[in-house]
Amino acid sequence: MALAIVLASKSAIRADLLRSAGLAPEIRPADIDERGLESAWAAASLSPAAVARLLAEEKAKAVSRLVPDALVIGADQTMALGQERFTKAADLVAAREKLLRLRGRSHELHSGYALARGGQVLSAGVASASLTMRDFDEPFLDRYLARAGATILASVGCYQLEHLGVTLFERIEGDYFTILGLPLLPLLADLRRAGVEGL
Repeated sequence: MALAIVLASKSAIRADLLRSAGLAPEIRPADIDERGLESAWAAASLSPAAVARLLAEEKAKAVSRLVPDALVIGADQTMALGQERFTKAADLVAAREKLLRLRGRSHELHSGYALARGGQVLSAGVASASLTMRDFDEPFLDRYLARAGATILASVGCYQLEHLGVTLFERIEGDYFTILGLPLLPLLADLRRAGVEGL
């Protein structure tokens, strides 16, 4: 009997990545206090990469307690400029301010993942990517915001690299899957080790 795969995330992109790899995950977002955990870990001076991994672990554990026989995938992503972590912009005005801060500079995306079963983490990891925005002018930024619209508010960086967001950048270093929010290659390796067939 094939192992059931559950994705403890509401991210459509993560679900699509898993489906593209031949999996058919059940979607069951985790109900955890992400902001509370992040605040506690920030107070403990944990790195943005560590926070991404720990959030992924907490999501995977929470959902795996509800479906103990399934393999549960947790995932989370943090964005940082140095050690300063960012959260999603509340509106397009805040998005504009954030993008002005990021232009001409390099920031990091840290994507954590975890695989859990029966409330126990089987494996976990984090991968990072560095993205350098070009030094665009404000008229370009205003055109970008008008074209992209409120969809960018779903992304912590106020861009979707697979769409118009690519026009903001001059250099990207890192795995494309990591940038989209799921380090797919190490996750697939862990799923194979866990007994998932066909990968």
